[in-house]
Amino acid sequence: MKSGAAVKKIDEISPASEASTQELLRELLVRLGEDPSRDGLLRTPERMQKSLEYLTKGYQQDADKVLQGALFDVPYDEMVIVKDIEMFSLCEHHMLPFFGKVHVAYIPNGKVLGLSKIPRLVDIFARRLQVQERLTVQIAETIQNAINPQGVGVVIEARHLCVMMRGIEKQHSSAVTSHMLGSFRTLQNTREEFLSLIRNGKNGNSF
Repeated sequence: MKSGAAVKKIDEISPASEASTQELLRELLVRLGEDPSRDGLLRTPERMQKSLEYLTKGYQQDADKVLQGALFDVPYDEMVIVKDIEMFSLCEHHMLPFFGKVHVAYIPNGKVLGLSKIPRLVDIFARRLQVQERLTVQIAETIQNAINPQGVGVVIEARHLCVMMRGIEKQHSSAVTSHMLGSFRTLQNTREEFLSLIRNGKNGNSF
């Protein structure tokens, strides 16, 4: 019974799925009250398609595989921090951008990650339709699963255009989320060291 219902649902949406992405975007312009045949909009569906494919390219990337290619056995057990990683994403509620900085820290347990892989990991998850809370968790848990460190901490500070451009239209507010695992969750001193270092480094305040 459930299987039949699922098939019916797929059948119901199949006519729309037969339209090309650019045809759907052209139809969207019409429904917004625009004329997609005017000079300034002739190539807009093509540009929108390329833009959306780029902004959501994280769906085509495997975060675990990226990290597995850059794991190194190193006898180092102090905190590793990569801070001020620029981040741009699209909120899944309104498909408007949110942007800011990501700070990532971990304490190795015999293995370290290639430093460039951490910003790449951020990009993989950010280039999907997201909410900031989920993005924060995904970054931390992927690192935890890859190298089983003593602890992981992730903090994201971001501004959301869905807050700035629409709704309450607050221009100077930002959202801060964190996810702490292992020693970052259980040891207050470790957590405080991380938070202090991302706020008081030579680059000044991170956001």
